[in-house]
Amino acid sequence: MNNAPTEWSELEVAEVQGKSRLISCKNVQPLKILNPRSPAAGCHAVLSSYGGGMVAGDKIWLRLTGHANSRLFLGSQANTKIFKSLQGATAEHVIEGKLGAGALAVVFPDPVVMQEHSQYRQVQQWDLQPDSLLLVIDWFHSGRMDIGEKFVFTAFHSELKVAVNQRVVLLDRFAFAPQHHIATSPANFDQYQTMFSAYLVGNPTDARFQYLADALLQLKMSDRTDLHFAITNPECMISVTKVKQEAYILRAMAHTRMALQPLCDHLLQALSGEEFFGYNPLKRKY
Repeated sequence: MNNAPTEWSELEVAEVQGKSRLISCKNVQPLKILNPRSPAAGCHAVLSSYGGGMVAGDKIWLRLTGHANSRLFLGSQANTKIFKSLQGATAEHVIEGKLGAGALAVVFPDPVVMQEHSQYRQVQQWDLQPDSLLLVIDWFHSGRMDIGEKFVFTAFHSELKVAVNQRVVLLDRFAFAPQHHIATSPANFDQYQTMFSAYLVGNPTDARFQYLADALLQLKMSDRTDLHFAITNPECMISVTKVKQEAYILRAMAHTRMALQPLCDHLLQALSGEEFFGYNPLKRKY
């Protein structure tokens, strides 16, 4: 990748005596990787930073490897605050992930919070085997909602690329600069302040993939096609799309974080099954 650093943070998970374990871990500031004890067979890792967020010019570059049949839940310590940019510098977070045969990875961070005059770029690139399973959550707030901050950041860029057996099956890019767009336009975010996306990629014949796909579809809002149907600014809007046989995308927008909590609870409940993690990795966090 362009402007790649000379030193990467690294996280490596493998199955050891029937349980997924962190077998290699390297932290490069400002990233700190935590590994809370898991009561079940999966591995739980948490990305944190010394300042509770990213300042202008911070660069986090992480290489992640999930070996055959390993299970990894990757979360964050708290909301990732993106602080004010000085002299146009951009905070950047890059993940390059690779999953072996039968491996499972779930990336479920807290929201990115775009503070006033902040600039942020996040990129994830994943290389899967045909029977790997990946669920990625991408979530950001328009600003510090508790103080009324709303779309006063400078620039936000997000990109996710997933390849299976070196064949790209999902590519999603999003970029937004409030000074060039009307954030509150109905064509953009209207009155919504928190945006949530879930990306599921796996083998359609895998029972785990089908189970999570069904969990996403259960969240889909009812289709309405009658002439008198009107959307009256509901608290939360959700859509679910099957983009390919091996890929689903869920998108949601809400007025508040709490409005999306039932959605999160639903997904975490699905991931609590024995075929995934056997418990809710975030239950003890809150």
